[in-house]
Amino acid sequence: MEESISGFKIRGTWPEVVEHGERVTRALRDLDVNDGEQADAFAEWNEWRPKVTEDIDEDVSEKTAEQASVDEGEGEKAGKDPNEDVQTAGEKLSQSYENLENGDTDSAVDKWNESIEYVARAADSVGRKALRKVEDTVYQRVMTQLAPYYFDNELVSANLQQSAGEDDEFIFEVNINDEEIKAQVGDRLYEYEDTVDRWHVDVEKDTTHVEAAEGVEPPPSEDRSKPSTN
Repeated sequence: MEESISGFKIRGTWPEVVEHGERVTRALRDLDVNDGEQADAFAEWNEWRPKVTEDIDEDVSEKTAEQASVDEGEGEKAGKDPNEDVQTAGEKLSQSYENLENGDTDSAVDKWNESIEYVARAADSVGRKALRKVEDTVYQRVMTQLAPYYFDNELVSANLQQSAGEDDEFIFEVNINDEEIKAQVGDRLYEYEDTVDRWHVDVEKDTTHVEAAEGVEPPPSEDRSKPSTN
């Protein structure tokens, strides 16, 4: 592992890349970041990080496009379809005219402004959905051929790319955006290198058939990547 101002970097095979992501995740978990103010950011990172059963051109590409997608606008957050907002805008406009006819100028102006806000919100929702669709298509089909796969939130920034001319070699760099946490994660990573003889790479277990045969619910999913000193 190499450490620089831009993060913790490793160059190696896919299992080695997966292990690097697991070690960073384990370090963050050991520091209780997953239970603190950045728990949501940790969960996002834990979902995106490469897994041993995944393919970089399909799984990581799709997750990167989803993570990079345009955020939801106010209309989408409110669960409103653009057509609903347009309809509401029309209703507000009608109320504005009614108030104006009744001589209530102030209320008429208020309803007019509300109508404009709903129209703007509808247009925003339509624009975001269109951009998101284009962005996803462009990213997966074009951008990942030119740039590394990346992840970025308030906790972790990471990029993953395939070595030029090497089909089975990858470069994976992970940076912790909080300098204090980054220093602690670095200490943990070096500690793992010194004390862990073998790292158990996390593999998602398929319990579907067992559940069907025994009629039981599957155990809750958890991060099973654990260091071993044996």
